[in-house]
Order: sequence, then C-alpha cells, then structure tokens
Amino acid sequence: MALFAQYVRKQLPMTRVLLALVPVVVSSVYFFGWRVLFLLAVVNAAAFVSEYAFTRLGKQPASAAVFVTACLFTLSLPPELPMWMAVLGVVFGIVFGKMVFGGFGKNVFNPALTGRAFIYVSFGHHMTGQWVDPVGGPLGGFGAYAADAITSATPCMLLKTGVDVPLMELFLGNTSGIIGGTSAILVILGALYMIWKKTASYRIIVAALAGYLAMQTGLWLGGAAAAAPLHGLFAGGVLFGICFFATDPVSGPSTQQGRWIYGAFIGAMSSLITVFSAWPEGTMFAILLANMFAPIMDHAIKAVLAKKKAA
Repeated sequence: MALFAQYVRKQLPMTRVLLALVPVVVSSVYFFGWRVLFLLAVVNAAAFVSEYAFTRLGKQPASAAVFVTACLFTLSLPPELPMWMAVLGVVFGIVFGKMVFGGFGKNVFNPALTGRAFIYVSFGHHMTGQWVDPVGGPLGGFGAYAADAITSATPCMLLKTGVDVPLMELFLGNTSGIIGGTSAILVILGALYMIWKKTASYRIIVAALAGYLAMQTGLWLGGAAAAAPLHGLFAGGVLFGICFFATDPVSGPSTQQGRWIYGAFIGAMSSLITVFSAWPEGTMFAILLANMFAPIMDHAIKAVLAKKKAA
C-alpha cells in the first residue's frame, strides 16, 4: 500500500500536465476536427505499448509520463500528418529518447522532441509543407472529421517572409499550424495552471520568454528578416515549446540557477535558429541543445556553490 501511494505521488505532476493540456486538446478538435482525437488515441496506445515492452521485463508499471510524452508529441504535429508517421515518431522517441537511457527519470533528451526531430528530418515535406486551415462554420471541427482547406504556409512561415498576420488571430488560434500550438491564450492558461500547481518551473518559462523577446527584438530592430517579437512568440510552436517542452523536469536542470540559464538559452536560441536557419521554427532544436548541456550546467553550478560554501 505504501509503495502504491508513493507511485501515485510520483505520477501526480504528470497528471497535472495532462489536465493543463485538456483545453488545448478540446480547442484542437474544434480547429481541426475529430481526427485529432483519433490521432491522440493511436499515438498514446503506441507509446504505452513501446514503454510497456521494456518495463514488463523489470516487472515495473508503465509511468503516467508516457501519456504526457504521447500527448505533447501529438500536439506538436501538423493536423494531417499520416498516422503511421506519428506512430513511428512516438515509438522512436520512447525507445531511443527514454528507454535506452534506463527509463523514466534517466533520459537526457525530451523523448517527445526526440521523436519529433526524427520524423522532422526524415519526412520534411509532411512536417513542414502540408498544412490546413481550421474548419469553418459555427461548429468548427466538432462537426467534421478533419479540416480540408489546404494552405501552403503557417503564420510563422508567413511572418518569416514579411507577410503580416493579425496578432489577435494568433492569440485566439484560428490559424493553421501545429495541432496544439495555434491558440496562444490556451497555452498561457495551461502554463499558469502548471506554475500554480508547482508542476512547471516559472524560472524556466520567464527566462525563456525574456531570452526570446530580447533576442527577437534585437534582430527585428537590427534589420534582420525577423518577425515582430510578439508576433513571433505567438505564431507557431515557440510559446507551446517553452511552456510544455522546456519545463520537462527530467531533461532540464535541477538547480534554480541552472533553470534561469537554461530558459534564457532556449529562448535566445529559438529566435536565432528561426531567423537564420532554413527551418521554419527553431524551438525544438533549441530545447534539444539545452537538454544536452543541462547535466554539465548543474554540475558546474553545484561545484561553484560548493566552493563558495567551503570558502
């Protein structure tokens, strides 16, 4: 009984992340149709089976974190991505981004982003060139299986080429884009809920937002082909990545000082990669780069603190 209670306590933060995602999921169905819910179910099933295939060998239960990984992974995809690609991506993320490191709590890289990066470079056209506009009509996607109005570019791509996109449209989310990242207001509400429940570190979020806005403002004012700071933040997956992926407690730093540095690095690199690379968005690569340096960042900070304490 005591072991069960301890297990439940460990899973509570993951459950809270899932609760924070509920409004995002509901809005994604409204924008893009019931296919989103079907895709979520398929990806979650594939993720659970992938993790269970490893945990059953050690007679351990699959963690609730696997469902967080699957949901975040799905919400970071284009709405019309073929289901077999989504399944391949999440299986790769669970196996090579998590289980090969020893399972829950031991992975270096965020498993959802590991899977997304794999299909991003493997199926570039499907991940960057096949987008749909939200379903129209009073019921929106609640009255349709999937959106069918094809568009060639997301707001992030349009802003990168100098085309203006209304800020309110980006804030509310009635635009093309990744499944869960179009509505900035719902992402912000989810982040506030996680901060309130102490599930996400406000230090990472604040530092990442400050780093992004500072770098983007400098590039925008400096004459680079950069979108206006708020437009860039609300368009695409920047805000979604900062609030839900960067705050992963396992692949991020454990020291408070490290979280400030980690967040600022992610924000600044998100802006730099987006503006100067061929990729439409740079947040995914920025977070994976930060994951790489998080352990050594913690080690260096702890060594400095220990030295100061000894002195």
